[in-house]
Amino acid sequence: MAVVEELLRTEENGTISFGDYTLDAKAKVEDYEHGGDLYKVKTYRKLTKLEKNGMFAYESEPGTSVLTFEETENGVSFLVEGEADAQITVGLEEDTEYRVSVDHKDIGTMKTNLSGKLSISVELANAGEIAVKMVKNG
Repeated sequence: MAVVEELLRTEENGTISFGDYTLDAKAKVEDYEHGGDLYKVKTYRKLTKLEKNGMFAYESEPGTSVLTFEETENGVSFLVEGEADAQITVGLEEDTEYRVSVDHKDIGTMKTNLSGKLSISVELANAGEIAVKMVKNG
């Protein structure tokens, strides 16, 4: 299992990893500086949530561990792991179409809502790390 014991960390490749879905009690890290931005993570068995500069960035129900989370101007990519299938919501550009792939399989184009959120379901039970990528169309 690839839980992030320190709850939020910077990886050698410049990405971040966060979340520990094995915790029974809520835990959080606030004001974590990375790349000039401030991050906050709340995580435990039932929920993992990431905020960047006070804005929504990622949420999963139930909780997950997220590795090599990387945001670019064209989208987001990360590896996700958890004990059970999860509903994952990511904060992206509002009212924009993204090409989504899960476990290296194209699942099609999805459009964010007016708040820029895009939600997917990911089958994580006994799956190990699953790659998720959301890339802006165009």
